[in-house]
Amino acid sequence: MSDASLWTALADPHRRAIVGLLLERPRPVGEIVEACGLSQPSTSKHLKVLRDAGLVRVRQDAQRRVYALDPAPIAELDAWLAPYRKLWNTSLDALGRRLDETATASATAAASATGTATGESSDEADPAPSPKD
Repeated sequence: MSDASLWTALADPHRRAIVGLLLERPRPVGEIVEACGLSQPSTSKHLKVLRDAGLVRVRQDAQRRVYALDPAPIAELDAWLAPYRKLWNTSLDALGRRLDETATASATAAASATGTATGESSDEADPAPSPKD
Protein backbone atom coordinates (compact mmCIF):
# COMPACT_ATOMS: atom_id res chain seq x y z
CA MET A 1 0.00 0.00 0.00
CA SER A 2 1.31 3.44 -0.89
CA ASP A 3 0.43 6.66 0.88
CA ALA A 4 -1.03 7.97 -2.37
CA SER A 5 -3.41 5.02 -2.77
CA LEU A 6 -4.52 5.39 0.86
CA TRP A 7 -5.30 9.08 0.42
CA THR A 8 -6.94 8.46 -2.95
CA ALA A 9 -9.11 5.72 -1.45
CA LEU A 10 -10.21 7.94 1.43
CA ALA A 11 -10.80 10.98 -0.78
CA ASP A 12 -14.16 9.66 -1.97
CA PRO A 13 -17.13 10.23 0.38
CA HIS A 14 -18.75 6.89 -0.55
CA ARG A 15 -15.58 5.01 0.38
CA ARG A 16 -15.32 6.93 3.66
CA ALA A 17 -18.93 5.91 4.36
CA ILE A 18 -18.03 2.28 3.69
CA VAL A 19 -15.03 2.55 6.04
CA GLY A 20 -17.36 4.01 8.67
CA LEU A 21 -19.75 1.07 8.28
CA LEU A 22 -16.92 -1.44 8.53
CA LEU A 23 -15.65 0.31 11.65
CA GLU A 24 -18.75 -1.02 13.42
CA ARG A 25 -18.31 -4.64 12.26
CA PRO A 26 -17.51 -6.78 9.22
CA ARG A 27 -20.32 -6.77 6.65
CA PRO A 28 -21.32 -8.70 3.56
CA VAL A 29 -21.46 -6.78 0.28
CA GLY A 30 -25.28 -6.82 0.26
CA GLU A 31 -25.44 -4.97 3.59
CA ILE A 32 -22.94 -2.39 2.37
CA VAL A 33 -24.96 -1.88 -0.83
CA GLU A 34 -28.15 -1.39 1.20
CA ALA A 35 -26.58 0.93 3.78
CA CYS A 36 -24.84 3.15 1.21
CA GLY A 37 -27.73 3.29 -1.25
CA LEU A 38 -25.41 2.55 -4.18
CA SER A 39 -25.76 -0.06 -6.89
CA GLN A 40 -24.00 -3.38 -6.37
CA PRO A 41 -21.50 -2.77 -9.21
CA SER A 42 -20.67 0.72 -7.89
CA THR A 43 -20.22 -0.60 -4.35
CA SER A 44 -17.98 -3.39 -5.64
CA LYS A 45 -15.78 -0.83 -7.43
CA HIS A 46 -15.44 1.20 -4.23
CA LEU A 47 -14.62 -1.95 -2.26
CA LYS A 48 -11.94 -2.88 -4.82
CA VAL A 49 -10.28 0.54 -4.39
CA LEU A 50 -10.36 0.11 -0.60
CA ARG A 51 -9.01 -3.43 -0.89
CA ASP A 52 -6.21 -2.34 -3.27
CA ALA A 53 -5.27 0.40 -0.81
CA GLY A 54 -5.09 -2.20 1.96
CA LEU A 55 -7.89 -0.63 3.99
CA VAL A 56 -10.21 -3.64 3.88
CA ARG A 57 -9.89 -7.41 3.80
CA VAL A 58 -12.37 -9.80 2.26
CA ARG A 59 -13.23 -13.38 3.19
CA GLN A 60 -15.55 -15.83 1.55
CA ASP A 61 -18.45 -17.05 3.71
CA ALA A 62 -20.35 -19.65 1.65
CA GLN A 63 -21.76 -17.58 -1.23
CA ARG A 64 -21.15 -14.21 0.44
CA ARG A 65 -18.09 -11.99 0.44
CA VAL A 66 -17.65 -10.38 3.87
CA TYR A 67 -15.54 -7.24 4.16
CA ALA A 68 -13.72 -6.11 7.29
CA LEU A 69 -11.60 -3.08 8.07
CA ASP A 70 -7.85 -3.69 8.23
CA PRO A 71 -6.55 -1.62 11.17
CA ALA A 72 -2.90 -1.48 10.02
CA PRO A 73 -3.27 1.30 7.41
CA ILE A 74 -5.48 3.27 9.79
CA ALA A 75 -2.74 3.00 12.44
CA GLU A 76 -0.19 4.27 9.88
CA LEU A 77 -2.48 7.17 9.05
CA ASP A 78 -2.95 7.91 12.75
CA ALA A 79 0.83 7.94 13.28
CA TRP A 80 1.27 10.31 10.35
CA LEU A 81 -1.43 12.65 11.75
CA ALA A 82 -0.04 12.67 15.32
CA PRO A 83 2.14 15.81 14.99
CA TYR A 84 -0.73 17.69 13.35
CA ARG A 85 -3.10 16.56 16.10
CA LYS A 86 -0.71 18.12 18.68
CA LEU A 87 -0.84 21.39 16.77
CA TRP A 88 -4.63 21.31 16.65
CA ASN A 89 -4.96 20.29 20.31
CA THR A 90 -2.80 23.23 21.37
CA SER A 91 -4.85 25.62 19.24
CA LEU A 92 -8.16 24.14 20.39
CA ASP A 93 -7.08 24.32 24.06
CA ALA A 94 -6.26 28.01 23.61
CA LEU A 95 -9.61 28.58 21.91
CA GLY A 96 -11.39 26.78 24.75
CA ARG A 97 -9.68 28.97 27.36
CA ARG A 98 -10.61 32.12 25.41
CA LEU A 99 -14.24 31.02 25.09
CA ASP A 100 -14.37 30.28 28.84
CA GLU A 101 -12.98 33.75 29.60
CA THR A 102 -15.49 35.37 27.25
CA ALA A 103 -18.40 33.41 28.75
CA THR A 104 -17.36 34.38 32.29
CA ALA A 105 -17.02 38.05 31.31
CA SER A 106 -20.41 37.97 29.55
CA ALA A 107 -22.10 36.36 32.55
CA THR A 108 -20.58 38.94 34.91
CA ALA A 109 -21.65 41.80 32.63
CA ALA A 110 -25.17 40.37 32.31
CA ALA A 111 -25.49 40.01 36.08
CA SER A 112 -24.33 43.60 36.59
CA ALA A 113 -26.68 44.92 33.92
CA THR A 114 -29.64 43.06 35.40
CA GLY A 115 -29.01 44.45 38.86
CA THR A 116 -28.67 48.01 37.52
CA ALA A 117 -31.65 47.77 35.20
CA THR A 118 -34.05 46.79 37.99
CA GLY A 119 -32.80 49.49 40.30
CA GLU A 120 -31.58 46.98 42.85
CA SER A 121 -28.69 47.86 45.04
CA SER A 122 -26.75 45.61 47.32
CA ASP A 123 -27.17 47.98 50.31
CA GLU A 124 -30.87 48.54 49.79
CA ALA A 125 -32.88 46.87 52.58
CA ASP A 126 -36.52 45.84 52.73
CA PRO A 127 -38.66 48.84 53.63
CA ALA A 128 -39.64 48.98 57.28
CA PRO A 129 -43.31 48.50 58.05
CA SER A 130 -45.15 51.73 58.56
CA PRO A 131 -45.93 52.54 62.18
CA LYS A 132 -49.51 51.93 63.25
CA ASP A 133 -51.44 54.62 65.07
